[in-house]
Amino acid sequence: MPRPFIRLIDEDEAEGELREEYDAALERAGKVFNIVKAMSLRPGVLKASMALYREIMFGESGLSRQERELLATVASAEQSCHY
Repeated sequence: MPRPFIRLIDEDEAEGELREEYDAALERAGKVFNIVKAMSLRPGVLKASMALYREIMFGESGLSRQERELLATVASAEQSCHY
């Protein structure tokens, strides 16, 4: 059975808008995680995804920042996702 494959653009290959997103990821986390690289062929989608994440996690909400992190952690754990 063939294994799924997604081409990931490494940091040393990134240019333009993708380079900007990778630089932001490096500043945030000290590395570019594969979940970010999975969107590397579509830098505009990556940028929009990160904007959505920031709004969900840091925007105005009836939930505290800690509650949002807890929900994200539980959802990731339930799906066996280390992110």
